[in-house]
Amino acid sequence: MINRYTVIGQPIAHSLSPVVHQLFGDLTQRKVKYTRTEATPETFESIVLDWQRSGAKGCNITAPFKELAVTVCQRMAPNAKRAGSVNTIEMHRDGALVGHNTDGAGLVADIVVNKRRVLQDSRILLLGAGGAARGVIAPLLDAGPTMLHVANRTSAKADTLASLFSDMGPVSASGYEALGDMAAFDVMINATSLSLNGEMPPLPNGLVGSQTLAYDMTYAKQDTVFMSWSRSRGADTSSGLGMLVEQAAESFFIWEGVRPKTRMVYPRLRELLS
Repeated sequence: MINRYTVIGQPIAHSLSPVVHQLFGDLTQRKVKYTRTEATPETFESIVLDWQRSGAKGCNITAPFKELAVTVCQRMAPNAKRAGSVNTIEMHRDGALVGHNTDGAGLVADIVVNKRRVLQDSRILLLGAGGAARGVIAPLLDAGPTMLHVANRTSAKADTLASLFSDMGPVSASGYEALGDMAAFDVMINATSLSLNGEMPPLPNGLVGSQTLAYDMTYAKQDTVFMSWSRSRGADTSSGLGMLVEQAAESFFIWEGVRPKTRMVYPRLRELLS
């Protein structure tokens, strides 16, 4: 029997998730088939339900549907409930759709284990306040930073997001215009979707320095505008390829009950992106 999964988003043709999960299946000797599915806000719910009715075991959710996915789930894992954002749906044997969020665990694993950056006692800037940002705030605060600042084009949305997590640690918020008064951060994470369009948030030069890790949650064949801008100002940079792999491993574990060795898939992905 082949267990079937898909990733649902818009746009979705660029996604490497099928490659990652097929490699995980090979590594763990699990028979899986993983595809891409394009949706719109109007068709999203029916696509998820049709996928469930077809006998599939689960799906991943990517931009721009992570918050919308909450509304189709009957049950929520604590990480997804807290975030108000779902990137993994488990199509449970009792018929329920169970929402999970593995984004934050994947991001922290990539930064701490793969990039060997210490998040404890660090100053972190998170750009964006949508579903992608929602999914990573709790794990970032769990890592023990001295400051986590959320900046967004609409400051009210950033304020709302910060207030939701204020009981977990030192989280603050502002619009982009207020960032000019801030010193360089240890870690700056772009959780906006602007990189998909070759754009970036309006940022002042002083946010990055030689000790800054500028992390773009988007991945592409070339550096994003955010990465190029940050590197030109002395920062170390990273795309979200590692986050993609690490969060996918968490999803695979939820579905298949085994955790693949992620280091084995990076050579193949870098070959594809080159």
